[in-house]
Parts: sequence; C-alpha cells; structure tokens
Amino acid sequence: MTSTLIDDAAKVITSTPVLVNLVSKRVRQLLSGHRPLVETTAFMSVGDIALNEIIQGKVTPEVETPDAQ
Repeated sequence: MTSTLIDDAAKVITSTPVLVNLVSKRVRQLLSGHRPLVETTAFMSVGDIALNEIIQGKVTPEVETPDAQ
C-alpha cells in the first residue's frame, strides 16, 4: 500500500481502527471476486484499490443505529 494513499484515506476516515477494518473488509471482498468501484491499473494492489475507493467516497463504514421503538 502506498503511504500517500493511507494519508489521504486517513483524512476521510479519521478513526484508525475504523479505517483498518474497512480496508481489511474491502480487501477480502476484492480477493473473493468483487469488482473494484474505481478505475485500476495493472500495478495496483488490492490494498491500493480499497484505499482509492475510500478516498473517492465509493466505500464508507456502516453506521449502526439503535432500533427505534
């Protein structure tokens, strides 16, 4: 993964644990056959693809809200 991509993604998602979990989840999805949501090149790693998706706002963390009763 490129450090500049990590820095840029950290500006979008400021919580390090959330960013790490989101990248990890997206990498697993890409490796299992999901299509990238951004344009890629032959030299991009799946980590770079996941970070680019986060930077471009294509992938966001799921926010759980309490059930309304």
